[in-house]
Amino acid sequence: MKKDLLTLRDLTSDDLQTIFELASKLKAERGRVPFTPLAGKSVGLIFAKSSTRTRVSFEVGVGELGGRPLYLDQARMQVGRGETVADTANVLSRYLHGIVIRTFAHADVAELARVATIPVINALTDEYHPCQILADLLTIREYSGRVDKSIRMAFYGDGRSNIANSLMLAARLTGMELVIAAPKEERPREELLDGCPNIHWELDPIKAAEGVDYFYTDVWVSMGFEDEKERRMQIFRPYQVNEKLFEHARPEAKFLHCLPAHRGEEVSAGVMDDPKRSIVFDEAENRLHVQKAVMALLMK
Repeated sequence: MKKDLLTLRDLTSDDLQTIFELASKLKAERGRVPFTPLAGKSVGLIFAKSSTRTRVSFEVGVGELGGRPLYLDQARMQVGRGETVADTANVLSRYLHGIVIRTFAHADVAELARVATIPVINALTDEYHPCQILADLLTIREYSGRVDKSIRMAFYGDGRSNIANSLMLAARLTGMELVIAAPKEERPREELLDGCPNIHWELDPIKAAEGVDYFYTDVWVSMGFEDEKERRMQIFRPYQVNEKLFEHARPEAKFLHCLPAHRGEEVSAGVMDDPKRSIVFDEAENRLHVQKAVMALLMK
């Protein structure tokens, strides 16, 4: 693996399998077999955006690997008062053994990683969310036994979101078929579509659902886009994941969501709470196991 995990471009297919194997092992042995590759090490967790799953899973994960997590509120750091990202990277590299960052601009994370001499993990930016997608792929592997060209996924909603962008990189890495069902106003980025025949943009939500193994959606109004709420609620309304779509999918189709979910908006309550269709909490749990594997491999 490379020094950092900023997007799924940083991983090879071999890296992906290594992460899956270690994450599955750690999941099976959690609480029974000690595994402390971060013993005596400190990991800084920089947060500019509020969080439930990301913060808890990383703090717990660092602790279970034997390390010490340090929560750092970006608004209360000097970088929030004008210190450059490069200066922050230089200083933190002398105190810590790794950095996890959840923030707005992806360019800030790239600059942090460029200057830092310790591993940097992107825990979310406006453009990419690699740790979430790794957890999604692990979940698919658990339910289907594989993540390859035989898997068909349909993502509904904002085709330019950090989830959609990262899923397109995942499709390039694994070969799975990915359909992005999105309105013209928020169609996927051309550079992520180009040259990849297993990724498609589909305007018709019903057509996108045909033969699907996994449905995926995300909130229509992400953090930082609140001023666009009215417009987004209107253009995404036809792209709700609901029972009607499942009529066109494969019989055993499952539902994924990175959470938090807004029932009645991007997903119907019936789908979200259906124990036979919804696997969102298995997916959420896998954030912990995948991130532990990534940290162990990068910071060992």
